[in-house]
Amino acid sequence: MSAISSDVVIIGGGIMGSSAAFFLSRRGRSVTLLESGLIGQQASGTNFGNTRRQGRPLDQLPLANRASDIWQRSKELLGSDIKYLESGHLRICYRDRPETAAAFEQYALDAKHCGLELETFSGAMLRKRFPFLGGDVLAGSYSARDGHANPRLVSPAFGRAAVREGARVFENTSVISVEKCGEDFRILSEDGQLFRAPVLLIAAGAWSDTLAAKFGDSIPLTSFAPTMSVTEPVTYSILPSVGVTTSKKIEDVYFRQIPRGNVIIGGSTRAPAYPDIRRAYVEPQNTLNQLQQIRRLAPAIGRLKIIRVWSGVEGYLPDSQPILGPSDHVSGLYYAFGFSGAGFQIGPGVGDMLAELIDTGTTDISLDPYRISRFSNTQVKAV
Repeated sequence: MSAISSDVVIIGGGIMGSSAAFFLSRRGRSVTLLESGLIGQQASGTNFGNTRRQGRPLDQLPLANRASDIWQRSKELLGSDIKYLESGHLRICYRDRPETAAAFEQYALDAKHCGLELETFSGAMLRKRFPFLGGDVLAGSYSARDGHANPRLVSPAFGRAAVREGARVFENTSVISVEKCGEDFRILSEDGQLFRAPVLLIAAGAWSDTLAAKFGDSIPLTSFAPTMSVTEPVTYSILPSVGVTTSKKIEDVYFRQIPRGNVIIGGSTRAPAYPDIRRAYVEPQNTLNQLQQIRRLAPAIGRLKIIRVWSGVEGYLPDSQPILGPSDHVSGLYYAFGFSGAGFQIGPGVGDMLAELIDTGTTDISLDPYRISRFSNTQVKAV
């Protein structure tokens, strides 16, 4: 059987895989991208669309800052409008969590050293700046240069741009076997196509652990279904994305308004997801929980009519940090998965960083927090 050969094969056409394909192609590498469904169909296309940097672990900010630079140039880079708006991001805490207000102040000081400028507010200043907030809100932290984009547009735009740069993209192409044969990886698809490359990037979201297991890496990846909804359109008046900082999952809601007036709501309780059948379902009680919490955060939004709900299949790791970078024991193998519901903003930065790493062998982004060795129970010898 003749094989389709390239420098790099990427399995997974979400924001990580599609952006990596784009940036690798721009570096002159031949790239084959394999997606079992459609580009951006899974978590990368069903998430909230936040491009927030604030609230991330400090060691993730260099990667988030790299991504922010790409978001700002996205229309020029991709030749497509992905509805990116640098309209700000606001995190708030409630009155029963005064310690969180102090944490906002400390995080702002620490983040400044990592290139992220934040403003903190409380009392009358907070109410004047953000009058839509509910009475239980105590304090806020605002990042002027964060924002949001339309997740349904982003990965397909990267995929199209990658093709223009020379990448080959195969949609509706499920992988049934993958192995290392000599210097190359050998990937066989369900429809009988064979692909070969000396470099393999696994960026298959909630399905990545199954592929990693083929190389002896046992990863504690679990799947959940986020609760998402969108309201009827009203006058466009709230520019920043807004979210709650809390240790209680039920309170953890967020929303953003888009210029045509609809308000997109995410967060609060999640549902189980079913990667084996590639499905996630919205549980009515979770939507009710979300609406209850939105009324507390921004009462006027709680009076709007919900016109659609949806969900997706997201992959989570125990420490909420992704697995990102090279395999510990298989040369030429790279991973990018387990972003735990927070991968959208850093996605373009991940793709750019991986392209740099694969192309040059090095990157200025520290990968120590993301190494697979913190979880992997390797079952095979080094290849």
